[in-house]
Amino acid sequence: RLAMLAVRSMARSGASLRQLTRPRFPAAPFRRGLESLSVSELQKILAERGVDFRDCLEKSELVKRLDETAHQSGARGGTARGSRLMEAERNVAELFHRCAPSVGFIHTATVAQSMSLEAVEVPKGSGSGFVWDDQGHVVTNYHVIKDAQKVKVSFRASTLSFDAQVVGSEKDKDIAVLRLMGAPKDIATLAPLVVGSSSDLLVGQSVLAIGNPFGLDGTLTTGVVSALGRSVMGVGGRPIKGCVQTDAAINPGNSGGPLFNSAGEVIGVNTAIYSPSGANAGIGFAIPIDTVRRIVQQVIRHGRTLRPTLGVSVADDNLTRNLSMRIGTTLSGVLVMDAPPGTPAHAAGIQGSKRKPDGSIVLGDLIVKANAAAVRTVEDLLSAVEEVPLNSSVELTLHRNCDPRRVERIHVLAVDRDEMRVP
Repeated sequence: RLAMLAVRSMARSGASLRQLTRPRFPAAPFRRGLESLSVSELQKILAERGVDFRDCLEKSELVKRLDETAHQSGARGGTARGSRLMEAERNVAELFHRCAPSVGFIHTATVAQSMSLEAVEVPKGSGSGFVWDDQGHVVTNYHVIKDAQKVKVSFRASTLSFDAQVVGSEKDKDIAVLRLMGAPKDIATLAPLVVGSSSDLLVGQSVLAIGNPFGLDGTLTTGVVSALGRSVMGVGGRPIKGCVQTDAAINPGNSGGPLFNSAGEVIGVNTAIYSPSGANAGIGFAIPIDTVRRIVQQVIRHGRTLRPTLGVSVADDNLTRNLSMRIGTTLSGVLVMDAPPGTPAHAAGIQGSKRKPDGSIVLGDLIVKANAAAVRTVEDLLSAVEEVPLNSSVELTLHRNCDPRRVERIHVLAVDRDEMRVP
């Protein structure tokens, strides 16, 4: 127990993995001490030590990775280049020299028939992507490869090119995963980029973007984190929440490329710009890498993203507002319309709205919080549910039948929506 408390205390105080090594404690208590840490604490320790955990989905996998690497030095580093440059310039130049070869130029095409009825490729668009792992997976934006029939990815000023297949995508988050098709020896020459964390970003810290704006491959731009937590409308018609805003120049063709911190770690995937002209106006957005990591690993493992659901049907925000005006009562939350039998929502006792024979409506439950986060819109509820692991519970705070005097907290199981069967 003392070992467990010591490990937890050292981790929360910011101790490095050098201090969290097995010789200090017996093996079993050391392992239990690691298991007592939260997921974010485990990820922080692994990231600080340079241990790659992008393929870890469950807490048990993080514990195992930390346990396996506890004795390793894990130091990252690089060799400064350009003796007459200032230190900051040398760092940027070294980062580009190290990372640029792993950023690809993506070309997409469709197939059409010519006048002679022969199949010809018609260029469709272009974008950027980057090497995710040593298995030849490349991450990019969904909108870069949307509706494409052929995808090619080139590296190193087009000296190394591959055909690529789409493994899977998440339209609502604008993320797609490709697999390079080519000789294993050629794929093995591509080094995966180091994946960081977006949970501890600060406004004002330096960032760098590498991509292929306007087809100019291998372009580096620099800037700072301008804001955090932005919402950007995705190609799927739903907002992508938690985006990183930056003033690093991001132009058409940068989409799908990596956004780096000054340590050369990927902290986001560039996805959109705000510009009346379509060119850079000093406002660009990137999907945070913590979101990207979860989606990419699910796509690689399962060929799709695992989308948690509670099995509840809710009213859209406009309908809730209209009902609020009709009954003269503020409905600040998400109104439940139905919780069908066989769903987790029904099993937890959530009550939907009902229509009486005379046409009047008996309002169902009003969801006002999910895992302690305020729920004001349907998107708030969807975002909260999609952040939890499958087969874990979500704590909902309800106003029974929309009555603020009848507050209840219940736990509802989040299950895979594609596997849920409602009779």
